[in-house]
Amino acid sequence: MSDQLTVLVVGATGSIGRHAVAESLRAGHRTRALVRGASRATSFPTGTEIVVGELTDPSTLHTAIDGVDGVVFTHGSNGDAAAAERVDYGAVRNVREVLGSRPTRIALMTSIGVTVHHPWHDWKRRGERLVRASGRPYTIVRPGWFDYNEPGQQHLVMLQGDLRTAGSPSDGVVSRRQIAQVLVASLTSAAADHKTLELVAETGAAQADLDPLFAALRPDPTDALDAVLDRDNMPLDQEPASVLGDVESVRNR
Repeated sequence: MSDQLTVLVVGATGSIGRHAVAESLRAGHRTRALVRGASRATSFPTGTEIVVGELTDPSTLHTAIDGVDGVVFTHGSNGDAAAAERVDYGAVRNVREVLGSRPTRIALMTSIGVTVHHPWHDWKRRGERLVRASGRPYTIVRPGWFDYNEPGQQHLVMLQGDLRTAGSPSDGVVSRRQIAQVLVASLTSAAADHKTLELVAETGAAQADLDPLFAALRPDPTDALDAVLDRDNMPLDQEPASVLGDVESVRNR
């Protein structure tokens, strides 16, 4: 894949999505921002292509998806189960449906602690599973607490196993800008493919090159639904019938 991509940012009007749009443009990519309506298409950097679509309705996403090489998911609900199913999970399912069999690369943001059962977490984790089952290249980023970092905490650390589960900033902190940087950088990094990571920042300077961090991670097992070191606490045969159908559909595509 060329280092110059056509990139779609899902959740582009959000606090991390706006950073992802800017970071994608800085990387030299043709960058599309998905918005719910033209009135929301404000304050994006010059050069941003605005596309209108509704995450919960796949029929509205064809123009946004047409010709894209990479999709960056930064969307999110407010945490209740119904919204999480419709938005956190539904957006991944619907974009995947419109992508069909195209080998578009995915960068999906979820959350640190996502393997701890909670209605919001569970739907995000199901979205991760759809990405892994899709057969296309991907990187899944589970950031720590947004912008709780001190000015000197810029040294990125990538973890695996989702072992930090306090549900507070003690799990790790990282800036929104650096989350966006990692998501966009993963699209063109061979070392980041098929990897899932928790992202935090510690005291120290930011790294100029993220490839060594990606390269040090273990890849997710082939054909696995969960990340390489995740706890096995969400049996597929106990999942909702609709989710089982979605997984089967993705695997058989």
